[in-house]
Amino acid sequence: MRLSYGFVRGESLSCIYHGWSYTQAGNCLRIPAHPGLTPPETIRVATHLVEEANGVIWVAVGEPEGQPPSFEGLVPLRSLTAHAGIADIEATTGAKSDASGLLKTTQGSQAIWLLLVQQEHDRTLVHVLLDGDTAPADRISASRAAESLRRSAEDLRARGSA
Repeated sequence: MRLSYGFVRGESLSCIYHGWSYTQAGNCLRIPAHPGLTPPETIRVATHLVEEANGVIWVAVGEPEGQPPSFEGLVPLRSLTAHAGIADIEATTGAKSDASGLLKTTQGSQAIWLLLVQQEHDRTLVHVLLDGDTAPADRISASRAAESLRRSAEDLRARGSA
């Protein structure tokens, strides 16, 4: 069972299926089926450095190269997975992402920032960011626009155009 389905209990993360609890360092703290057992150090899970910056959660796999980029004035709206590459998304929007992976596009009269993170050859995480003072109706519109962009990029990938 994936620990992402688990729950936080105090300062530990517990598996929802077996109830095993792990510390922040990744070692097993408790095995409910064996209450008298002190779990050996060899029972561990991989851990990663995590940092929150401007409402975005950053996870470093390995040693981070530096601080997370700052997206001052922008707030996260939502995240989605596109079954398309960054080149497909750039072709769909007609814009290029910068060195941090941030791409600015305009849908109607509204500016939308997409933080693009390549996962595999044909899969990209798309984090949608907006100006901090965006009205609720414009947030809904931006969410719909992001879905439309995702579908268009996936159609482009399926046609093999990018």
